[in-house]
Amino acid sequence: MSLIETRDLTVRLGGDTVLKDVSLAIAPGEIVTVVGPNGSGKTTLLRALIGAVGAAGGTVTRTPGLRIGYVPQRLHIDATLPLTVTRFLNLPRRVPRAEADAALARAGAGGLGGRQMSDLSGGQFQRVLLARALLERPDLLILDEATAGLDQPGQAAFYRRIEEVRQEMGCAVLMVSHELHVVMSASDRVICLNRHVCCEGRPDAVASAPEYRALFGTGTQGALALYRHEHDHTHDLPAAHETAKEAVG
Repeated sequence: MSLIETRDLTVRLGGDTVLKDVSLAIAPGEIVTVVGPNGSGKTTLLRALIGAVGAAGGTVTRTPGLRIGYVPQRLHIDATLPLTVTRFLNLPRRVPRAEADAALARAGAGGLGGRQMSDLSGGQFQRVLLARALLERPDLLILDEATAGLDQPGQAAFYRRIEEVRQEMGCAVLMVSHELHVVMSASDRVICLNRHVCCEGRPDAVASAPEYRALFGTGTQGALALYRHEHDHTHDLPAAHETAKEAVG
């Protein structure tokens, strides 16, 4: 049984087809990572799953009563706004102090309740966002490049915490990432997206797939290399020989 499933999902934004015929399913308890270059529709896919954007075609099916926790790629908070971590966790609805403290502790942010949001480091900020998502007691935790802007030790520590959360809460995890070491070391399954699903499966199987090798290339030191699928449209992506730095994200 799947927690959430798409069948031939197509999404159009501003007249542009961002996703076309995407079919996938997330099972209880698994960690799935979505990878792909800029413009491949990764964030749009997550937004479609949570219902923030509508489908132009196909379907999104959620198991009845599915609870989703969402950690965005970024969240801007005015530095002049006096907002403590505890108060932030009480938006838009109040939660018992014990629940807020427990969520912070589970996210690795224990003791930060009285701190101003504007004073947090990048890693602390992301852990507070994770705590807020955990307040939903999610069956499915969705993270959109939640470690963007963190250094490598900070990324590793954050994803270790995600694995601990998965073990403690039994939730499934769906995350977007462009960090190859994360994809291979922290995922049960990998989905390569380029507006459509190019390939998917267990990390070791995907690593040997021609589509995956073409997508990531070699010598990119963890960055994504562009590739053109045989049925990609000419406007989808620039030529495959463009530098990898243009494809990161």
